[in-house]
Amino acid sequence: MRVVARRLALSPAVLSVAGALALTTLVMIAAGVDPSLAYPALARGALMDGNLEYTIATYVPTLGMALAFAIPLRAGEFNLGGDGQLSLGGIAAAALALHAGGSFVVPLLGAAMAGALLAGLSAPLRTRLGVPAIVSTLLLGAPAVALASYLARFPLAEPGTGLAQTPLLPDAARLAGLGSSAYVTIALPVIAVLTALWLYADARTVPGYEIRAIGANREFARYGGVRVDRLAAVTLAAGGALAGLTGGLIVLGPPYRFVDGALTAPGYTFTAIAAVLLAAGRPPAIPATVALMTILQAGGQGMERDAGVPSQLTQIVQGLIIVIVAVAAVVRARLAGRRG
Repeated sequence: MRVVARRLALSPAVLSVAGALALTTLVMIAAGVDPSLAYPALARGALMDGNLEYTIATYVPTLGMALAFAIPLRAGEFNLGGDGQLSLGGIAAAALALHAGGSFVVPLLGAAMAGALLAGLSAPLRTRLGVPAIVSTLLLGAPAVALASYLARFPLAEPGTGLAQTPLLPDAARLAGLGSSAYVTIALPVIAVLTALWLYADARTVPGYEIRAIGANREFARYGGVRVDRLAAVTLAAGGALAGLTGGLIVLGPPYRFVDGALTAPGYTFTAIAAVLLAAGRPPAIPATVALMTILQAGGQGMERDAGVPSQLTQIVQGLIIVIVAVAAVVRARLAGRRG
């Protein structure tokens, strides 16, 4: 137990968080803010005073977007088009709920397909034209967000309001809440099950092993008979499907409509990427790092209200964590190179 505790304490994730919090504490002191008031206010703003329900509701889409980034990352592909896939999935779910009728199943499947198709476009761009996925997914994301915005403002807009939003979705298409919760819906167990399935597939199946082999050494995996291009395309499409599905889960939950900008404004994609990087891409650690990032994000308002600290400070913490993780990775790579 002592050895495990020591390894955990010296892990890159723990050291990165500790370093970021230390630097943030210095910034607070320099600005004349008492850290002993700010940090408890952050915890209360995320976990107490009736805010836990909102934090859990924020955790669900953040974890979904973390999976959308982490799945392709295992194959060495960077999916930076999460906002576009999220928005396209959300507007597809809204359109199907309004015009196809029925339960939430068809809208969610349509949302996943929309995200998968958008992310899947990056695969032929990489294999045929040599455009890296990190570039193509990012570039394809902006038009997708614009398309979703256009559809919400014109063809699918709620008549007579002038607002960039769709009408309220039919009751049959809405996700049921868990218990008496006003924010937490069945989206929570859906994302939990998908996370568990991915963790199992990644660690215990042949495709999971082959995907990890691609991420470790693409040419060696190709030499070993792995269909590299096909599996890379599958991971990109799977990541896009998770992002699209997440958009659908958001739209089919409160407030039960697609509101232009409501899916991208909270910064789910950025927070999710930070969480995956903090976990160093290790799947079992991702739910925990997503929880940490969600607490930072959700607790910012409480810190601002109770301690007078701007909520943007939590974004600074997230940015510092990413910087420290990146610097640590570069240092480890250089040390490994010198030893080799």
